[in-house]
Amino acid sequence: MSVAIEAGLWGLLAGGALVIGAAVAWYVKIGQRIIAAVMAFGSGVLISALSFELMQQAYATGGFMATAVGFLGGAAVYTAANMYLAHRGARHRKRSGTTPGAKQPSDSASGLAIAVGALLDGIPESIAIGITMIRGGTVSLVAVIAIFLSNIPEGLSSAAGMKKAGRGATYVFGVWGAIAVISGIASLAGYTLFSGFPSDVIAATEAVAAGAILAMIADTMMPEAFEIAHDFAGLITVAGFLAAFALSKAAG
Repeated sequence: MSVAIEAGLWGLLAGGALVIGAAVAWYVKIGQRIIAAVMAFGSGVLISALSFELMQQAYATGGFMATAVGFLGGAAVYTAANMYLAHRGARHRKRSGTTPGAKQPSDSASGLAIAVGALLDGIPESIAIGITMIRGGTVSLVAVIAIFLSNIPEGLSSAAGMKKAGRGATYVFGVWGAIAVISGIASLAGYTLFSGFPSDVIAATEAVAAGAILAMIADTMMPEAFEIAHDFAGLITVAGFLAAFALSKAAG
């Protein structure tokens, strides 16, 4: 199997967690505190992964300037796109639907915004998976696990909200299934498109993904986790960070 195809399959695996989360939300009644706890844990895992995998590798490859420019650029682009989508009905795309004031999708426009918002969250993560395979042809399992774990609560909470808004199973699973496939394609593209680029470009791209992921965590995942499980959100997030950190050291 070629490394490019393997990169695509790793991205598909990580994106497939969206479908798993959606299936759990569709067929099993999950308490909102559990959703928030998983969200907090996934946030900690992602923060650890982007710190010790993406940012560390970016700095080692391209130095501080390329890393800093990419990191801030990724956060800025994500924030601008997220602000636009918030006005199109996707502000609460990760919410499970019972949070006071959380506006749920009621028409095709907001449903499309939710789908685009999920792509906005997932594409930088998937590209990052592919880029980690450029060095040596092996994937960063820490990054894959982190993204997989963070995608489960996204699929879970968003699908729960869609269900309460009256969306059908075909729509919900169609959306998340398509995004999982696109995640695989993005991971494959991350490997194939950047393999021949100079090291500083690869470093900047890794940092862009890291910046976008961190902005996503701050804008969408942590607010949900804190609003519902605020008593324990910090502790659960730290536990997720520590778990990923331990896995990173064990893998290294």
